[in-house]
Amino acid sequence: MVPINFRHVNAGNGENSYAQNSLLQKKIILKARPYLEEAIMKWSVSGFPSCVKLAELGCSSGTNALLGISKIIDTIHEICQTMNIESPEFQVFLNDLPGTDFNNIFKSLPSFYEGLMEGKEGRMGNCFVTGMPGSFYGRIFPTSSLDFVHSSASLNWLSQVPAGLKNNEGHIYMADTCHRPDVLKAYSEQFQKDFTSFLGFRSKEIKPGGCMVITIPGRIIEDPSGDDFCDLWELLAKSLMDMFADGLVEEADVDSFNLPLYNPFEGEVRDLIEEEGSFNLDKLETFEESWDPYDESDKLRSGQNVAICVRSVTEPMLATRFGDAIIPHLFGRFAIRVSEDLSMKKRHYYLIVFSLTKK
Repeated sequence: MVPINFRHVNAGNGENSYAQNSLLQKKIILKARPYLEEAIMKWSVSGFPSCVKLAELGCSSGTNALLGISKIIDTIHEICQTMNIESPEFQVFLNDLPGTDFNNIFKSLPSFYEGLMEGKEGRMGNCFVTGMPGSFYGRIFPTSSLDFVHSSASLNWLSQVPAGLKNNEGHIYMADTCHRPDVLKAYSEQFQKDFTSFLGFRSKEIKPGGCMVITIPGRIIEDPSGDDFCDLWELLAKSLMDMFADGLVEEADVDSFNLPLYNPFEGEVRDLIEEEGSFNLDKLETFEESWDPYDESDKLRSGQNVAICVRSVTEPMLATRFGDAIIPHLFGRFAIRVSEDLSMKKRHYYLIVFSLTKK
């Protein structure tokens, strides 16, 4: 069994919650929809089972938890209507770590079911949704039990902070990797271990011929030090160092804090899928999304948008290390740094979307 790390995003529906500040993740899911539809069309050639078993891995909380699933179900239903065959039933498993606000998701189920049935005149198969807490870096489903798996913007989170980051003082992620090759090596090796484990466990849980569509924040260049994703976290690290300079946090706490995430190079993803060997890689492409999901022309406002989005994802982690009291001050400084950065250049996240078929 994999030890479960109780990381989670900001719960509830408050001002700083993930549910209220996840437009970026929603846009990523919607932009990846054509790849999702293409994978379903290919999978449908062999016909649908009477009950399609779907899993959303790393669902988090809020309406996005069911967005990808709703697109999958709608697409399957449309295919059935075109072929004039009966729509199957659906069993949906929502997975994330146990600290996730599953209750927030479950409260939205009545409106989700209503939305699924809208305009379908009773021809929609029944849908049953359940929560499945646990780490996707371990086994979470019975053998050969799943037909289709979807995950968006989750696999960049590692199972743990990489070991061997003693040479990363003053930073919280990869930065200046040409001077810190050991840091890049530690992060890359942890991702390789985690992603290979992920593929291996899913290969046991997905039926032969079953599909998986994954979207993951990545990079299109091998050197991460020139990547926008790395630069974003460096701005947060500098904001923490500003607070150390003002005596608000301890330097030792900053020096020992590192984020458990990694944005892989697309070549890494291809190579690891091939090396693990359980899946055929059907398609792999990249696209981009702006740091600011609202694309504000006012850079001060844009910086605030980015800061609250990052806060909704990282606040529990940061508060555990530095305390709740510093959070508003930290993200106020971070927003200013982001605004200054965006005034000089346009910034993007790069996303890797790929579809796999179980051999």
